[in-house]
Amino acid sequence: MGSGSAGATRAVTCGVEEEFHLVGLDTRHLVPGAREVLDRLPAKGFTAELHQSEIETNSHPHTELSDLRADLVRSRNEVADSAEQSGLAIVAAGTVPLARFEEIPVTADARYLGMVDSFQRLAHEQLICGAHVHVGVADRDLAVAALPWLAPWLPVLLALSASSPYWLGGDTGYASWRSTVWRRWPTSGPAGTFASAAEYDEMVEGLLRSGVIADAGMVYYDARPSRHLPTLELRITDSCPDVDDVVMLAALFRALVVRGCHKAVDGARPPRMREEWLRAATWRAARSGLEGELVHPIRLHTAPAADVVDTLLTTVRPYLEDLGDWDTASGCALAALGRGSSAARQRAAVARGGSLADAVDLVAAQTRADATVPLAGSVPAPRTPGLFEGYRAAFDEALGPDGRVRPAYAAPVAALTRLGAARLRVRARARDELQRVDGTLFRPDGADEPRLYPYDLLPRVVAGDDWARLRGGLAQRVAALEAFLHDVHGERQVVRDRIVPAWVVDGAPGLRGTGGHLPPDTVRITLAGIDLVRDGTGEWLVLEDNLNMPAGLAYALAARRLAATVLPELDPGTAVLKPDQVPALLHAALTAAAPPRTAGDPVVAVLSEGPDSPAWFEHRFLADALGVPVVTPGDLRFVGGRVVVTGGRHGTYPVDVLYRRVDEDVLAAAIGADRRPIGPGLLAAVRTGTLAIANALGNGVADDKVLYAYVPRLIEYYLGEQPLLPSVRTYLCGDPDDFAYVLDHLHELVVKPVDGYGGEGIVIGPDAGDQELKQARTDITADPRHWVAQETVALSTHPTFTGERFEPRAVDLRAFVCQSGGPVVLPVALTRSAPFRSLLVHSLRGGGAKDTWIMR
Repeated sequence: MGSGSAGATRAVTCGVEEEFHLVGLDTRHLVPGAREVLDRLPAKGFTAELHQSEIETNSHPHTELSDLRADLVRSRNEVADSAEQSGLAIVAAGTVPLARFEEIPVTADARYLGMVDSFQRLAHEQLICGAHVHVGVADRDLAVAALPWLAPWLPVLLALSASSPYWLGGDTGYASWRSTVWRRWPTSGPAGTFASAAEYDEMVEGLLRSGVIADAGMVYYDARPSRHLPTLELRITDSCPDVDDVVMLAALFRALVVRGCHKAVDGARPPRMREEWLRAATWRAARSGLEGELVHPIRLHTAPAADVVDTLLTTVRPYLEDLGDWDTASGCALAALGRGSSAARQRAAVARGGSLADAVDLVAAQTRADATVPLAGSVPAPRTPGLFEGYRAAFDEALGPDGRVRPAYAAPVAALTRLGAARLRVRARARDELQRVDGTLFRPDGADEPRLYPYDLLPRVVAGDDWARLRGGLAQRVAALEAFLHDVHGERQVVRDRIVPAWVVDGAPGLRGTGGHLPPDTVRITLAGIDLVRDGTGEWLVLEDNLNMPAGLAYALAARRLAATVLPELDPGTAVLKPDQVPALLHAALTAAAPPRTAGDPVVAVLSEGPDSPAWFEHRFLADALGVPVVTPGDLRFVGGRVVVTGGRHGTYPVDVLYRRVDEDVLAAAIGADRRPIGPGLLAAVRTGTLAIANALGNGVADDKVLYAYVPRLIEYYLGEQPLLPSVRTYLCGDPDDFAYVLDHLHELVVKPVDGYGGEGIVIGPDAGDQELKQARTDITADPRHWVAQETVALSTHPTFTGERFEPRAVDLRAFVCQSGGPVVLPVALTRSAPFRSLLVHSLRGGGAKDTWIMR
């Protein structure tokens, strides 16, 4: 920008110098690897810094923000690729949490060695990185005249960039500790006001004569005329992990510079801000970031960060619009306010994971991430070597038969491919450690110790139109099953009308008389877990209904939380349903199940067997999410016809709804607080309307795999509708005709016990040996009612990381439906995967699980 063009024009250029830390992929500590990394990079655009743990990149000058962003992404990827060859990662943040002065030597350069000789410890302490923005101003007098117009707003840019809460292994309490360390230089801080470039240059010459600085480049003002380029340079800001935050800073600083030059040419009187005020505003920005209050540059009092950022946007909007930057700058700024500063996100990662390494993993991942690939791009990416080398699957959801990535998976596959196997192994270890800290474990029956719940790294994507169809079919199915449970425990009209044979009901392993003693307005199914699979044509099929004590909801919620921490570059964005409302929806369903005579807000508690329960994590997780206590049978007693919780941290109190996570038979024999069985008392409380148990007692009759075959008829019978979701063709060995067919086709069918759990007792005919088939024939013949057989479904597969590469694994989907005035399908689901070359999809059988992205 020259003196003749003070107005904002699209010809004003901006460029960025980014500084990066180098950390070990294995240790996450700052390491001195710059020389080796730079040796693999071009000499132009990549330079050493004061310490051997830092590298600087220099973009070209650009007029378009999109071009600047592409340039920054390219240079980030080049540095990251070179660093990874040395077992290192790059981190764009003001500081790295794990660092030691004595481990980081100074770069062997005469200028840097001279600085260390002059400044001693102050120089050694500069283990910090900043993002420096250059805006073209050809007229040096104009650049100097613009400085006082910039000064009041620079603390706001610092707050937007704040990414350095940790220092030398500890939390500083600041959002930007880097700026505090930087301010120890004698020539840092506000630039002041000068009448001309000549006066500014004379000031610099005076500093040189004083011997305090050795060259003009050591004038470290918050903004300064560049010593080697015709630009104004922003120096106050931290390095930013998210490249879009750097682009935002460039846009805002360019608009401020254009505004300042415009004001100077117009002869406007610049604001006269005292240096004490500017330093105080800078300190406040460093302390607060975006999470606290800032000093308002116009009103000169404290105000919420969002108000101050809004004032900045309003002030520079005309210039942003002239430059074509308004949408980008305002959108990025509002996004930054919404998600919080990098400093806050690092602290959240440490709080979740319990280690400073979690903060390093977060910022390293964000530095490396490239969000240029749309979430659901329309052009399939080519099959990628390495992670997907040799990947072949007939009915895979993520890759086509030719090995090409399907559009919905373009972004996540590209992100994981950029990370590579070595870094994915690091992330997998971080995931496992986070699970141990959080207790995201399960204990299979018979196991002595709990195990990690086996989450995979690549999420599964469920298309929005698929989910719309599933929602309708799932709600329909649960409504019909709710009607059946009321009927079968009452008049049994469904049996009299010969929709369901009597032998199906009377022989159901889960039939209990308790279901017939509940009030007529009881909600039988508060939460259902419905298992689905996709076949080779892509059609969704219902595989199983879980209405008694469905599990897995907490593990589905935990999957998203783990993924957000361990793989932040896989941010699902706004196109994916968020599970945030799930706890509220479940809580509403539980309170809706409360007895009608409940006074006030119903008191809800999760009823568990306690820490020895195989699903203790889920019980505790859901209780925390719902904001209710976890109680055991031993905590319960009966007072005046009410069920009362005793002995907990909340004292003694009556409870209205027990969210039952204890098997009904176990609960019937459990011992209460008065050392007597509580089963009769609980049933009496339910019958008299002082307690609700969710899910209701007696629901096991509908968990029967024989009844599953009749659900399509139940939908037609109770709802007068055709089923929206198909089921797997099922043969009932208790039926003479089906019995004969099953024995003749054992080698083609999947045989299941009607009350099996976790894959127990299942025989997959096509994969079974002669001895296994012979034993199945014997078992079926001995007790036909106890067995069903189903057509073998060619299950869809999904890529699963094995430590070296991705391999296809069969998957299913557990969806969750709660009832609160009607069925509500929750916006979350649990994808489960089978072991290698197996169709048994269950964690108890060596399988795994995945985060599930449900598209809008």
